[in-house]
Amino acid sequence: MNRFKYPIQGLFTIIKKDQNFLLHLLAAAVVITAGFIFHITKFEWIILIIVISLVLSFEAINTAVEYVVDLVTDEYKLYAKYAKDIAALSVLITSIAALIIGIIIFIPYIFK
Repeated sequence: MNRFKYPIQGLFTIIKKDQNFLLHLLAAAVVITAGFIFHITKFEWIILIIVISLVLSFEAINTAVEYVVDLVTDEYKLYAKYAKDIAALSVLITSIAALIIGIIIFIPYIFK
């Protein structure tokens, strides 16, 4: 059980610090609910679980990068900005991919 102690602490930390993570959790809850409503296939569930996990993981990594950069410096540094911006970009890329995949999966069910 000790293995789960630190990840659970990380979850509480990110929920307190990062409103975007909460927004992604809310979006995931909506998508999961839609999956149950539309009775999506097993394969579609697998794809959704993967993309939801990716978005949440990249958001967590982005938050970790922000913490590390803030730990290293309080003053403005160009490379610190680059690190934060690029980490944020990774979240944006996975979020856009997840949105496109969600559209591809759910549009046929919506128009049935």
